[in-house]
Amino acid sequence: MRNRFDEQLEMLNRSLIEMGAGIEESIAITTKALTEQNTELARRAIEMEGEIDRLEKEIEAMCLKLLLQQHPVASDLRNISAALKMITDMERIGDQCEDIAEIAIILANDTYIKKLEHIPMMAEAAVKMVTKAVNAYVNRDVEMARSIEKDDDYVDELFDIIKLDLMKLIRDGIENSLQAMDLLMVAKYYERIADHAVNIAEWVVFSMTGEHKSQKIM
Repeated sequence: MRNRFDEQLEMLNRSLIEMGAGIEESIAITTKALTEQNTELARRAIEMEGEIDRLEKEIEAMCLKLLLQQHPVASDLRNISAALKMITDMERIGDQCEDIAEIAIILANDTYIKKLEHIPMMAEAAVKMVTKAVNAYVNRDVEMARSIEKDDDYVDELFDIIKLDLMKLIRDGIENSLQAMDLLMVAKYYERIADHAVNIAEWVVFSMTGEHKSQKIM
């Protein structure tokens, strides 16, 4: 019975890795679509949201089956509960990639009011955070998971730089102020993606320690 349960847990890990890889790819494609003003890539990113949703439902069903049929002990229960929480944040990252891709389509024929320098840096940092969070779960690495909060500080700093730059352009009477607002919204979406990566990491810590945001749950 335990061998069967361990096999199912391993399958759950593989599915989480697959979903994490899909999100990483979605962020990368969305960012490339934005920076290169490529509508084909943007539409591809939007289509990828359907696959991310499918994986969320598949993993959710897998977790519920493990909970209902296997009656897991405390440590296994934490792992499964954490996975259920993680996929919610992963799915929301997919939603935000879709939102960015839709803005990329809107801006595809515009001349950018400024070089997109810091937005790709935010995207790269966010991808690394998601990758690190999933790897921390699979490798049972508490310290790796806890380090992600510091990575988020860097993303927040980049967001502040972008916000100040764009607000200055608006105050100076930039002709295309609507584009400035769109780019600010894009930066906000990347900031939220990083926040979701922090949430994932917090549930990874819970899966191993029973603590969530310094509070003992189980």
